[in-house]
Amino acid sequence: MAPAPAPAPPPAAAIAAIGESEKKKKRRENCVSNSLVVCVMDASGSLGSALVNTLLQRGYFVHAAIQSHSQGQFQNMNLQCYGDNNRKLKIFHTDLLDYHSIVDTLSGCSALFYTFEPPFEHPVYDEHMAEIEVRAAHNVLEACAQTNTLEKVIFTSSATAVVWTETRNDSPSPNADVDERSWSDINFCKKYKLWHALSKTLAEKTAWALAMDRGVSMVSVNGGLLLGNNLINTTAALPATTNKKHNTLSHLPPYLKGAAEMYEQGVLVCVDLRYLVDAHICVFEDVSSFGRYLCFNHVINCHIDAVKLANSFMSSPPQSLEDTTVFPQRISNKKLNKLMTNFDD
Repeated sequence: MAPAPAPAPPPAAAIAAIGESEKKKKRRENCVSNSLVVCVMDASGSLGSALVNTLLQRGYFVHAAIQSHSQGQFQNMNLQCYGDNNRKLKIFHTDLLDYHSIVDTLSGCSALFYTFEPPFEHPVYDEHMAEIEVRAAHNVLEACAQTNTLEKVIFTSSATAVVWTETRNDSPSPNADVDERSWSDINFCKKYKLWHALSKTLAEKTAWALAMDRGVSMVSVNGGLLLGNNLINTTAALPATTNKKHNTLSHLPPYLKGAAEMYEQGVLVCVDLRYLVDAHICVFEDVSSFGRYLCFNHVINCHIDAVKLANSFMSSPPQSLEDTTVFPQRISNKKLNKLMTNFDD
């Protein structure tokens, strides 16, 4: 009997992918074995809290920076979940408008995961929020520049800092796709009172300007509308129910201001909390990460998806006629998808 033919060697691309995966795994193991200390700021929000939990599970020591009003809530909700990881966790009261408190929190840290949570005394996005968020971003990046141990900043921004790129036709990107190279138009955001987009755009621009000027290594994660089991909101609205001239329903989550236009232009995107956390960890642990990364895993561009989104946010979503229209997707997250191909969760 003739011997069986030798199996064909794996394609070069597959070998390269395996090798790259092993390299990433080794880098993470080295980070943990070196007992790296990382900071999560603000750890009191849904994203920040989830980041703290995941980083502890992956073996990191964590400085959890929280606002004073959230301290008791953070401890009650999370500390019992960490078990033996409690010894790796330090909680700091940090005022984002107080430079010195930020410096104290970052002491000894090698990385910062920064996500902005509106202060207790100013919980809504309005025309004044941009000033607050910009001041916070400025203080944080300045403090990072003065922290000798800090090697990387993962700055949480938003897709709203990307999608409002055109001023004609009262809509974002009517003729072109958007990606990480796109920036929302500041004057357009002011004109239509898109305060969330304005705040995120100005804060991220401020952070990038300081990072480049001070020599701080930074990447940003521009996430879509955040979804998760503990993020159900009973006041959001179906995109199709918003007014065409940006006069949205009261109590609409700030991200969704102008949702009808984002929906029709194929740039209304959402992201699951778990996926957003993984993206942050990935851009931190992968030394090849750079620049901005659009992060989403749901595109809302048809009636069925819009209804599902409404159902996840409203106890009694508005009724609407059946619509078979599917709007072309005009937003790309290929850069992040490529980076996360071999991400070891």
